[in-house]
Amino acid sequence: MTGPISVLNEVGYPLDEARLREAARAVLARHEVEADLTIVLTDDAAVADLNRQYRGVDAPTDVLSFSADTPPVMDTNELPYLGDLIIAYPYAAAQADREGHDRMHSFILLVVHGTLHLLGYDHDTTAHRTEMWAAQDAALKILGIPVMIVPDLESDHHASQ
Repeated sequence: MTGPISVLNEVGYPLDEARLREAARAVLARHEVEADLTIVLTDDAAVADLNRQYRGVDAPTDVLSFSADTPPVMDTNELPYLGDLIIAYPYAAAQADREGHDRMHSFILLVVHGTLHLLGYDHDTTAHRTEMWAAQDAALKILGIPVMIVPDLESDHHASQ
């Protein structure tokens, strides 16, 4: 059982927040991790600012993952906080439309991908990419999302960290 997954969607972007929570929970459960995390849906400018500040990339991207810097809480009533996923809704929606993919499937992919980053996965080398894609494919299959969307949206230039 995983902890609460918070979704912050202050603008009210149209999507199924329960499915986003389900995606994060599926990844955590598959890795037998009990933790809290937050999924933030925001605009391209906010993500571009974060991308510039933390990665030195002056552009928006679809998803950024920020691991929590605080040590795990040892109180048995609270789960450790894993971190935040920041999704640029307009960027990700346009990306899904451009690739001809179902928007909700694409957002679920981004949550799965970002949650894997929070768990320490990366795609900086061929070996790491193979390992991450296997974990990603397994989670997508559990969630009923066609894995065929991965190669289009997860190209080498994609770097959510």
